[in-house]
Parts: sequence; structure tokens; C-alpha cells
Amino acid sequence: MVDGDVFERFAEDYDRWFEERPAKYHAELARIRHFLSHPDTRSIEVGVGSGRFAGPLGIALGLEPSLSLARMARERGIEVILGKGEAIPIRDGACSSVLLVTVICFLDDPVPVFLEVHRILAPRGTLVIGFLEREGEVARKYRHDERKHRFLSRARFYSSSEAQALLEQAGFRVMEVESRAGFSVIAAEKSG
Repeated sequence: MVDGDVFERFAEDYDRWFEERPAKYHAELARIRHFLSHPDTRSIEVGVGSGRFAGPLGIALGLEPSLSLARMARERGIEVILGKGEAIPIRDGACSSVLLVTVICFLDDPVPVFLEVHRILAPRGTLVIGFLEREGEVARKYRHDERKHRFLSRARFYSSSEAQALLEQAGFRVMEVESRAGFSVIAAEKSG
């Protein structure tokens, strides 16, 4: 993970971003809801953060490496497992759907996480990822400016086609893609 300690030290700043940009947050939430319209008791958000997406979407379980963010998610009613996406402590095939929002850009390599998600998903289970695209406005603004944004300046951004290729490499079949305003949402199904 790319300097995960920054999320521990600045958890309140991370969470405040959503309050300071309600239109962007609600637009992203609506787009993700379109792709993951029926989460159930077997759904999980990997990299749940402060619970800003899992809570409103009705996802009751999250995985999070940051203790500070996990506390916030718990306050929003999410049951949180402390851990990392590269080693998810859930049995094979136990989940119906998995959500990752702005997670892949903070991973050294998304493929090990995608492989773990593939392992925990039931046959034909769905993975939905949302991420800032490399050539999007936000990514371009913060790519080389560590002083302006302590989180995104450390991120590694992908194009939508690169993310799709990584998903396919991990055994997923891409079903639907929507890229708009520099934020891409991809729904993929566990194949094989």
C-alpha cells in the first residue's frame, strides 16, 4: 500500500473531504449505486475507509487497514474487520459482491487484491470498483503536487482500460464500464 500511515494520521481530513464536496460525493455514490444496486448480507467493501459508501449503500461489512478510519466506519454502523486487501480473512466463495472505491490507486499492485476478491466471491459474484482516472481533472491536479493534497499526491492512477486489463488478469469478466468526470466505475463478474 502506498504510505497507508497517511490515512491513519489524517483520517479526519480524509473523511471531511466528503462533507466539503457534497455534490461530487453524492454523484459518485449514485453512480456506484447504479452498478451495485442490491447489496445483501454477503456484500463487503474492501477498503471501507470511514464508511461513506458502505453505509448509504447498505453494505454492513467492511475491511480496513486504518484503525482510525475503521472507528469512523463503525460509528456509521459498519462491522469492520481490520486487515488488508491482499489477505482478506474471509472463506472462499463467501461473498456475493465486493466494492472497492478509490482503493486501487493506493495499492502497490492491484492484482493481488483482485485475486483475493476473486477468491472470496461466490461463483458469478460481482466486483464493483470506482476510481479516479489518470487523465481526469483531480488526478492531473494532484499527480505531482505533494503539498496540495496529502492523499492523492501519493496515488498511482490508472486509465479505465488499464484497470479492465488488471481485472481480466485476475480472472474477472468486465460487464459494464462508465467513465465520467475523471471517475470510472467498473462492474466485473467472477468467472471460472
